[in-house]
Amino acid sequence: MNDTDRTERELREALQALAGGVRPAPDAYRTARGAWLRRERRRRLVLAVLIAVVFALATLIGLWVLNQAPAHPGVIFSGSGGGASAASLPRPHP
Repeated sequence: MNDTDRTERELREALQALAGGVRPAPDAYRTARGAWLRRERRRRLVLAVLIAVVFALATLIGLWVLNQAPAHPGVIFSGSGGGASAASLPRPHP
């Protein structure tokens, strides 16, 4: 038997003895699942807040851009003409 085989066997025995002495806590699964659920809720809350902030920011930027429009009326709304009929094509009279 060479040194490598002996070292491997001794290491295996030591790890088996160590693993045999490990006993999980009775509520380890429940604790781990609770921690995972808390992280999942926190992640969803952060995502919801981020979406709300982005939406509010986009709305505010849109309103600010619309508010920056010039105050004077454009060519379409020049005020000349006789109302709605002036904007339409002329109609032949019967």
